[in-house]
Amino acid sequence: MSEALDQYGVIGHPVAHSWSPFIHGMFARQTGQALAYHLHDVPPERFLEHVADFAARGGRGLNVTIPHKIAAAALATELTGRARRAGAVNTLMFDGARTLGDNTDGAGLVRDLCSNLGLTLAQRRILIAGAGGAARGVVAPLLALDPLEVTIAARVAARAQALAADFGEASGVVLRGCALEDLRTGRALPDGGFDLLINATSASLSGEVPSIPDAAIGATATCYDMAYAPRTDTPFVRWARERGCERAVQGWGMLVEQAAESFHIWRGVRPDTAPVLALLAHGGGATAS
Repeated sequence: MSEALDQYGVIGHPVAHSWSPFIHGMFARQTGQALAYHLHDVPPERFLEHVADFAARGGRGLNVTIPHKIAAAALATELTGRARRAGAVNTLMFDGARTLGDNTDGAGLVRDLCSNLGLTLAQRRILIAGAGGAARGVVAPLLALDPLEVTIAARVAARAQALAADFGEASGVVLRGCALEDLRTGRALPDGGFDLLINATSASLSGEVPSIPDAAIGATATCYDMAYAPRTDTPFVRWARERGCERAVQGWGMLVEQAAESFHIWRGVRPDTAPVLALLAHGGGATAS
């Protein structure tokens, strides 16, 4: 790698609309760090080879997005506790023969929900739609907030049930997995609906919405899409607002907060997220964390 600057990037497929280069560029200027950050659009079959080549040429770190988060956990030589708990990695740091895998998604989501949005989730009912790498990264941090119950719903019940089983025994919180269809039929729908509904699927990337019934939205619920679509609503946010949800939020805050956590891991300094969030509120193109 011939560039003098320390090299970082985000790897995913697709990744063309990612705002991570903009975010990390702002963080670098704000903190006086000399680095370059680029997009790496890599299909699953080339993921391992590409990461190995990036590290061999002196690359210092990668953010990992859809669909590589679980594969990234497998290639890391060392995992942080939260990455091991999640079984998914969104941050890789390379140091000689050492490849550290971390997961900052949960920390970013919780910081956005609690600090930026001011939510209190203790003794609340939470729905997570999706059971992939994005969901895996946020389950444990959400459980740590002492909710009343957490329901993970996916198209295939077995995937959601397996994810719930991975976290349920040690949590002390009612944690269940079910099919999205079980919400529609009422078998897994609590009376009064959920207090927080999180879209952790990639449906927004294709202009779709998870199959969640209207009754799932509680009277004072927050609907949170982990995806984001500048200058417009994501399909999930639009769906929620059309059904009377007054607080329907895109994942800008999670994106920026998890990026700040990654930046701190790589560079040892924590950037201020507020000015970045203010600028991104006026950005443009739908993508996911």
